[in-house]
Amino acid sequence: MAKKHRIPRRPVSIVGVRLDLGAGRRGTDMGPSAVRLAGLHEQLKRAGFTDVVDLGDVDTPAPETLVETDPKARHLPEITAVCRKLGRTVRTIMDEGRVPVVIGGDHSCAIGTFSGIAAHFRSQKVQPGIIWVDAHGDMNTPASSGSGNIHGMPLAHLLGMGRPELTDLLFKGAKVPADRAVLVGIRDLDYRERVVIEKSGVRVFTMKDIDEHGMPSVMRQAIAIAAGPDDEPFHVSFDVDGVDPQYAPGVGTPAAGGLTYREAHLAMELIAETGRMCAVELVEINPILDVGNRTGSLAMELILSALGKRIFSD
Repeated sequence: MAKKHRIPRRPVSIVGVRLDLGAGRRGTDMGPSAVRLAGLHEQLKRAGFTDVVDLGDVDTPAPETLVETDPKARHLPEITAVCRKLGRTVRTIMDEGRVPVVIGGDHSCAIGTFSGIAAHFRSQKVQPGIIWVDAHGDMNTPASSGSGNIHGMPLAHLLGMGRPELTDLLFKGAKVPADRAVLVGIRDLDYRERVVIEKSGVRVFTMKDIDEHGMPSVMRQAIAIAAGPDDEPFHVSFDVDGVDPQYAPGVGTPAAGGLTYREAHLAMELIAETGRMCAVELVEINPILDVGNRTGSLAMELILSALGKRIFSD
């Protein structure tokens, strides 16, 4: 059997985000450590990545030290500050020609990650897209959310909907147009969130779509949407609760019926083959709820697949 061409090993910079201010349950602040402890550095080296820098973690305050001032967008000032730091870090990584690997933390960190990506490409007049793998839509706004938890709102803010502190992070306005954003693996939406999604124009591939058409077909369509007609770069934001809880038990908002182990890896492998992925983040790993660091290990493996590791050695 002929092997496919080797995917180049680009220089990688790792950033952890010890953030759980945006979620309703504690524990995702330990996610970056869980992924590192699963052997991320060793496995990157074994896969042929010789230029890897770990920049450590973006510091975040503990919720117990804070006073909530906005029940519709809980811990908004603190999350904004963390996302601003992260965004500037991601932009610097990309300005240096490296691939950011961001490890969360709750999914609100994606506002910072993609704002940094968009800021980097803005000077080049390039519009990056985004593939959002998740059980949930993450497109609530403060007006539609019943909890006020910002980890359920990041994609809405990147599309320009929500509080200006987050929609205007690093530069004013939306960071991605709706026709370049795509949701994959959706199976659990709030009622009012559905209305927001339907009005937005974002393409959604539910688990039903994956069951009917298969992961290869869905991912090729998702990649085409994120890359756009000019085949531009795109970011991958992967919430591990997109994977079925039997493979990823360590998440705060599990929903049965998600991606299988192999479907998740296939999605990342197909992304890697394009050569257009400019950054990747894995979020919502909660070691408190995990079993033997299975979820941390899965996140580590998915990072490698996204960067180009294959079943056959290149």
